Order: sequence, then C-alpha cells, then structure tokens
Amino acid sequence: MINPSASGWIDKFFAQLKNKLPVYANSHDFYRSVRDSGFIYGHVVSFSNIDSKETKGWITEELTKVALLNTLYDVYRLVEKNDDHKSFIEKAIPFYKEMTPEGFDFFKKVLPASSQSHQLEEILDERIKTNDNIISRNFSHILTNALLFMDVLAFRQYLINEEIPQKYLRKLEEIVMSIVALALKAKDKRSEYDELLIKLFESSVRYTKFSKINTEELDKLELDYFASKPEKNYLLDMAGMAIWSDGKAQETEIDFLFKLAAQMGMSEDIAAESIAAFDLFIKNNRKEIPFFRYSNPVKHFYDHASQSVILLINRNKNRLIKELSNNGELMLLLTHSTHRSLDEREKKKIKKQLLEICKTVPSLTIFLLPGGSLLLPLLIKFIPQLLPTVFNENLETDTE
Repeated sequence: MINPSASGWIDKFFAQLKNKLPVYANSHDFYRSVRDSGFIYGHVVSFSNIDSKETKGWITEELTKVALLNTLYDVYRLVEKNDDHKSFIEKAIPFYKEMTPEGFDFFKKVLPASSQSHQLEEILDERIKTNDNIISRNFSHILTNALLFMDVLAFRQYLINEEIPQKYLRKLEEIVMSIVALALKAKDKRSEYDELLIKLFESSVRYTKFSKINTEELDKLELDYFASKPEKNYLLDMAGMAIWSDGKAQETEIDFLFKLAAQMGMSEDIAAESIAAFDLFIKNNRKEIPFFRYSNPVKHFYDHASQSVILLINRNKNRLIKELSNNGELMLLLTHSTHRSLDEREKKKIKKQLLEICKTVPSLTIFLLPGGSLLLPLLIKFIPQLLPTVFNENLETDTE
C-alpha cells in the first residue's frame, strides 16, 4: 500500500506502475484523461493507473499530491516519449526550482543531501499547501487545486524549451483570471456561487488580482500566446467552471464559451464537450465536493479537518501512544482531568505538551501549521480511545 504522507512514497508509486501506464495517442487524449480524473476541476475522483483499493482512505491532500505527480509524469512521457521515471524526477526538480521565486520557503525544507525522489516528495508536499491559513486552505482547496494544472502546462513548456518561457506562468494566470472575469460578466445576475468563485480564485493565484483586471472584450486577450491543445482546453474548462451555476447556464454564457472556443481556433464540438464534461462531473460528484457546500465554511473546515485528523491519528496510533506514555507530566494531567476540571494553566500545559509530541510525529505536523491549533481539540477528544482503560472513563474534553 502507498502512504502519500510517508517518506518513500514516490519510489513505491513508480514501483507499482509497471504495465499499468496508459498510452495516449495525442495531447487531447491525455487532457481528456486528466479531466475525467477530476484533476482539472480540483477534485480528484479516480486514477487511470492506480487501483481504487490502493487509494481508499487517502485524504484530499494526498489524492491531489499523487495526482499532481502522476499528471506531471504523464506529460513528461507525452513530450519526451520516455517512461524512465528517474529521468523524469531529474527534470522535475530543476523545473520547480526555476518556477519557484528565489527565497521562497519551498526549498528551505528540501535537503540537497537527500535522494532526488525524496526531494521531489518535499516539493510536492509544499506545493499543494498554497494558503498559509489552514481554514482558507481547506475551504478553498478545489480552486487552488484546479490551478495546479498550470504547473503541468509550465512543465510541458520546460521540457520543450529546456526552460520556462519568460513570464509564462504570469501570462497564463492573467489570461485565466481575465477569462473568468469575462465569463462572469456574461451572466445576467451573479449568484452566491459566483461571488464565492471570485474569492476562491483570489486566494489561489500568485500574481493576479481581479481588481486589476480591466479587459472588457474577449478579442482583446492575447490568446495566440497559447497554441497547444492542453492550454486551449484548460482555458475553456476554466471558463466553463465560471459560468456554471446550479446547472443552469444562460444563453449568453453558452455563447461566451463558443465565442472563446472560436477565438482559440477550436471547434464547436470541443466547446460542447467542455460544457457537458463539467456538468456531468458535478452531477456525479457534487455531494463530495466541498466547493458546493459554501453556506458555512467554518463548519466545512471542521467536517473536513475532523476526518483528516482522525485518519492521521489512526495511522500513527502506536507512535502517539508511545510518546504519550513517555510524558509523565502530561499523563498526570490527563489523569487529573478524569477527576476534576483543569484550570487554565493546566489546559495550556496540555496543549503545549501535545504540540511538542506532534513535532516528533511527522504526519501530525498539521497541528503546527498556522491555524493548526484550532484542530487540537480534535486530537484531545480522540485521546481517550488511545489511552489504557483506566483513563477512558471520565477523561474530559474541556481543554479546548
């Protein structure tokens, strides 16, 4: 089994790919496969080369991380006509170094002395953590992840040109944002969905702000800059995500998509396919996609985080029990809590010592991220199920 949160998962991933690799006849077939997986839309539902039993229990971040690696590798195979995963990794690391602004925290955590596959693990792990605030990161992840396909398009350019063309990422992001803004203008009336869409795009991009976009007409955009089919399909699908609202696309919105397709030299069939693909994807997966549960983002955050934290605790249960057992003061405080309410000083001490324990268990560093302390009550609440029976009867959860 692959554990995408454990060191060595990339080597294990490639070891299990033998005889499972899809063969793409062309770039459009490749793009269709990526879109069907949900990666284009920011919500991965399947893999073409990984058994569904293998991915059972993976949290959103793990699915996204593996999907990003998988898609980067597929575009490498498509461009280079080469299946050598070691050669792919050798290309991917300098690509991300070139793509990442100098001084970015990304590479401060990557140790040059470690193996290349481990370096790439660290890079991908940091890449999907785009927002500092853990609440906004969990709430906005679908849009953030949808924009991860920009990495794939930039990697394609890197492979073809042996470098990322100057300002390519900035230009791509600017065009995506401009198309989204124009698509929203095509609506007669904006919905809550549309307002949320703007906020999520704003929290996910690196260079562009909606407030600075002043493009009034589609034909003013420099769409000729993007000539490949994956680039054009992606721009069309991002426009489709913007006009979609409860499955009711207005005639002006449909016209906008067809006009965009024509402007990029694409047939009406491709535009129709884009509309149908997203509509079908949403209808099949809407209940599982946090993007559409926008009525209470804080509630969504706790629902999502609770599942993730419990899974991570279960995976590291033995290590956590050992660390708890070795901390006499913490165990004493937990024992006291079964007989009386703890005062504020004792509650703070429990929180502090639990955070120290989390530092020793890599998968639990989620509690150390900005905003991660908000999740600590979930860990404290789960502790009674880990401790010996003597502590289970009365352990209170008022340490929140």
